[in-house]
Amino acid sequence: MNNSVSNTARLLGAGLRALLVLTLVTGVIYPLVVTGVAQALFNDKANGSEIRSDGKVVGSSLIGQSYNLPLKKGQETPDPDLKWFQGRPANGLGTNSVNTQYKLILSGATNLSADSKDLLKQVEAAKAAVIKDNSVPGYTVKASQVPADAVTSSGSGLDPDISPAYAELQVHRIAAKNGLSVSAVEKLVKDHTEGRTLGFMGEPRVNVLELNIALKDLVAKQ
Repeated sequence: MNNSVSNTARLLGAGLRALLVLTLVTGVIYPLVVTGVAQALFNDKANGSEIRSDGKVVGSSLIGQSYNLPLKKGQETPDPDLKWFQGRPANGLGTNSVNTQYKLILSGATNLSADSKDLLKQVEAAKAAVIKDNSVPGYTVKASQVPADAVTSSGSGLDPDISPAYAELQVHRIAAKNGLSVSAVEKLVKDHTEGRTLGFMGEPRVNVLELNIALKDLVAKQ
């Protein structure tokens, strides 16, 4: 009987020691090592790929933002603030009493098929808006100039980038709204256009938040 109790006590003691060791290794040491390596080698990515402006974190290079005017009385969807470069549509996010577009609580695509009448209506409405919003005196946007990313949302609905073609399409409007020369805004877009990753993966892109921060700085220098 005594031997049985002793063996049970030894087994419990061994199990407890194993639990403590595993907890220490997997719950403390390993997370600290991984966090330390990430902070040392991938500091920017480990901290959310933050973008700063005027000394403050204003967003992430991985998450799109909206640039809209305040809602008017009776409005459900705000109008875009046309002095800023606009990102892709965010049709897939949806809204409810808590979640609103680009609030990071919701993420998702429209799940509409390519032959969906609803999708076709969304694309046609978006194309008409892009043409109207970006046509200014002396410059009229043609339907053939509107790229696909200007009228369709991404799979997540939170794409932070637009194509160089869509950025260039907005140049004349941005120049007119901010009292800038077209050439200055064109240079801004060119300077913030990134090529394919490693030269062959993905497509050239422009980060909208970074571009708008640069635009803000350029306007301030006038």
